[in-house]
Amino acid sequence: MKYVLLFVGTEEFERDLEAMGPAERERAYQRVVEWMATHAGKIRGGNKLRPAETATTVRLDRGEPVVIDGPFVEGKEVVSGYTEIEVADLDEALRMVKTWPGCPVVEIRPLKS
Repeated sequence: MKYVLLFVGTEEFERDLEAMGPAERERAYQRVVEWMATHAGKIRGGNKLRPAETATTVRLDRGEPVVIDGPFVEGKEVVSGYTEIEVADLDEALRMVKTWPGCPVVEIRPLKS
């Protein structure tokens, strides 16, 4: 079964990351690299996204499409990256995600076949 893991950062997480010294921040990033290496056999792709303020949104509500600078929704949580995985089932995806060392929220979304 294929899933997309949406990695979601929060304002608090970003502040905590910025408050870290260079060595502590490097250790945090290294834990993410190690997690990716541990699960490399199940990862099918993914990437980190540029900051939310670089987003462009097209609203397709009634009438003409409206183009808006910025993310689709205003909020304190922002999708910062994604990874596509292939695992046996949701339980296996959950086991992987429960060990994620990065941002505080991961949404697991099944892909359509």
